[in-house]
Amino acid sequence: MLPATPSRPFGAVLTAMVTPMREDGSVDLDAAVALAAHLVDHGHDGLVLNGTTGESPATHAPEKAELVRAVVDAVGDRATVVAGAGSNDTLHAVRMAEQAAEAGADGLLVVAPYYSRPSQPGLVAHVTAVADATPLPVMLYDVPGRAGVRFAHATLVELAQHDRVVAMKDATGDLYAAAKAASATGLAWYSGDDSLYLPFLAHGAAGIVSVVGHVAGPQLAALTAAHDAGDHARALEIFLSIAPAVDALNGQGFQAVAAKAAVWSLGLIPTRHMRLPNVAASDEDVEAVRAGLAAAGLLDALSA
Repeated sequence: MLPATPSRPFGAVLTAMVTPMREDGSVDLDAAVALAAHLVDHGHDGLVLNGTTGESPATHAPEKAELVRAVVDAVGDRATVVAGAGSNDTLHAVRMAEQAAEAGADGLLVVAPYYSRPSQPGLVAHVTAVADATPLPVMLYDVPGRAGVRFAHATLVELAQHDRVVAMKDATGDLYAAAKAASATGLAWYSGDDSLYLPFLAHGAAGIVSVVGHVAGPQLAALTAAHDAGDHARALEIFLSIAPAVDALNGQGFQAVAAKAAVWSLGLIPTRHMRLPNVAASDEDVEAVRAGLAAAGLLDALSA
């Protein structure tokens, strides 16, 4: 594992963790704690809770806080715990930030307000309100494909002046803009796209907030270490070895569904239940995920 440093304020390898649920739809905190411990035991420096992959649009404030508290109690001495505080309602995002801080989170993930599509001054005001609400460091999240709005370069430069805005999770797919923005702002840049992690590292990224990390944490940690050591051939070898799993968990665009199917297939959570509007992976979907894991040599590697 790579501990948090100023250049890697949340560590290097984090996964946006699924939220395990029972068949009746209730959050399974025991399963969440077990999964969090497994991930930390397998290459992770940190975890992101209550993000999109954690079904944040369909979980409620008390559940979010309980999840953060349970995971912090279980692994908070070994990994950073970042809590999602994303909403299209700024006051709601502020309350989520406050509740996450009270529950013991180490940092906040703040996405651009989705659906609302605010102006760039609106983005600045939204992030500033959330960052001002707690003493926790903030990782911005730029995902225009979901949010409908992108952080402009000038907006990032302005937000980087805030003492608590320290990092960016970048899911724009724009490596060139990322390199320029990271240089201009001094923010720690995290890849938000599994398929682009290696090129993001080549462009100066600090690490990744991953989906495939649910099943490939050791490989992501080894890839990062190899790149840090200048062994780019080894980093590429590892990257290509997990490509079938990257495709299986990301290829259809339903990452939360596929990630939950993957960890369920490995026996790491007891059900693959999802809350609507997401529906659980079908048996055919599960077989496709398992095929990807098998092709990457991961089907049995992490279930032990």
